[in-house]
Amino acid sequence: MSTTDRYIVATDGACKGNPGPAGWAWVGEDGHWAAGSIPEGTNNIGELLGLLHAIDDHRDVANLVVQADSKYAIDTYTKWMDGHRARGWKTAAKQPVKNRDILEQLIAARDARRAAGLPDVVLEHVRGHSGHRLNSWADERAVRASQHAAKGVASAWSSLGAQERIDVSVAPPASAEDRFR
Repeated sequence: MSTTDRYIVATDGACKGNPGPAGWAWVGEDGHWAAGSIPEGTNNIGELLGLLHAIDDHRDVANLVVQADSKYAIDTYTKWMDGHRARGWKTAAKQPVKNRDILEQLIAARDARRAAGLPDVVLEHVRGHSGHRLNSWADERAVRASQHAAKGVASAWSSLGAQERIDVSVAPPASAEDRFR
């Protein structure tokens, strides 16, 4: 993929209970994808990790568009994380910031893009569970990952590695009960 292409990925997070076994995922418009499981997490952690991995896995894409159904993840990245850092990792209400480790990684990923002369990632909000094809696939992958996490295993999968691309021209299966290959 060249650095001038516009590339769209959708991200999502899932959690069985909150907190509980969690998963994150991103799915690209070309069927590439990645997902991971966290034995103990929250939905917000899954959402933030989906965003982080989407950015990290596409460092060479100049015009990266990330679509997310999480206003929390979008607002954290676009509005809050720099303010949290400037306040010594305290919220506006003077409470410790949750998920600081992930926010620090998001800041580093954003700053690395800027240092490389790439434009900032464009984030777009999409409604979850509304038939948005890429978001539906990201949800399917995140739910599968959270099911894997329920077995107490932290893992990650990616079509950039050993897994096959998915056909995003069709809707994902209605049930996410089948396992990763």
